[in-house]
Amino acid sequence: MSNHHSTPDATAPDANPGAGRKPRVAILFGGRSSEHAVSCVTAAGVMGAIDRSRYEIIPIGIAKTGQWVLASDDTSKWSLSAGSLPEVEPSGKTVTLAEIGGEHQLVVTEPNHVPHELGAVDVVFPLLHGPWGEDGTIQGLLELSDTRYVGAGVLASAVGMDKHFMKVVFESAGLAVGPYIAVTDRQWATDPEAVRKRVDKLGYPVFVKPARAGSSMGISKVDSLDGLDAAIEEARRHDLKLVIEAGIVGREIECAVLEGRGTDAPRTSLPGEIVVSAGTHEFYDFNAKYVEDDGASLSCPADIPDEAIARVRDLAAQAFDAVGAEGLSRVDFFYTPEGDIIINEINTMPGFTPKSMYPQMWAATGVDYPDLIDELIQLALNRKTGLR
Repeated sequence: MSNHHSTPDATAPDANPGAGRKPRVAILFGGRSSEHAVSCVTAAGVMGAIDRSRYEIIPIGIAKTGQWVLASDDTSKWSLSAGSLPEVEPSGKTVTLAEIGGEHQLVVTEPNHVPHELGAVDVVFPLLHGPWGEDGTIQGLLELSDTRYVGAGVLASAVGMDKHFMKVVFESAGLAVGPYIAVTDRQWATDPEAVRKRVDKLGYPVFVKPARAGSSMGISKVDSLDGLDAAIEEARRHDLKLVIEAGIVGREIECAVLEGRGTDAPRTSLPGEIVVSAGTHEFYDFNAKYVEDDGASLSCPADIPDEAIARVRDLAAQAFDAVGAEGLSRVDFFYTPEGDIIINEINTMPGFTPKSMYPQMWAATGVDYPDLIDELIQLALNRKTGLR
């Protein structure tokens, strides 16, 4: 069996954070994007499952204003409840990351008070989705401060967030990508008719997507020209740059990827298939993903031939390496009736709640949620800072 089909070694030794104490992990969540609530739910899952006997956690919420605040570790506060989405509220106390005495320290500041140090931080777990979190911006901040963190670096995060450049990278790596066009704000503002003609060449139906949003935010399926303008305007509420994709007849197959230890190749899970509840959702939208318990389910391993399973796993590892990902990623494909495997996208910080597809696929492959969290933290602790 090749390296990228292996599973994590949960018994590997811890990186040494400092003499005689547990590694201190800052759980960073919330953020300024439209996926703020999803990030909070993800943080609730991680804080509920992380091994407190091995790690000390410091929950840091980012309000929609961009302020960092010391957050509660009460997971019920950050879970989805009936008719309510969790949100990090601004505070009179702001948390900053600073280097003090050669260590990376979290410091709480408030007007007319002496700053209060929270202690050294060994690794940041940035459970942020969407722009200003998953797109390389927070990763750049952490790189500038020489702070270790879970997940992909600046370039991989930025490429993985931008569906246009993601496809450019995949195409250059020889991966099969479906027909698409990218539409900039200037193109739509100056010559919308030219955009409509380009979409017409793709053929209907098409999927209109914000280029740099996730969790199915702002995505519409359009069956004819009549619905195109409204779908474009809906997507533009989330991002002024769009990607419009030709509809592909095929089953949605996903594969979870985990960085290899040291120089080992990426590890891949058994592929899973999303089954969206018939009659309630035309595609895998936000409600099906996060809100409704019966909105969608995961079949893992996917009911496809063994050779297709092996091919999906190989392609997922190739996609991970193509963008230079680290830590974790989920790679999504279409499996066509002809047996072709077409890559749809990579998500460098996939949904990570216990019911999310990424942890579920690893669970079906033999790695449970707490062990997965532990492995991701260990990978980050063992990763050097700076260029690598």
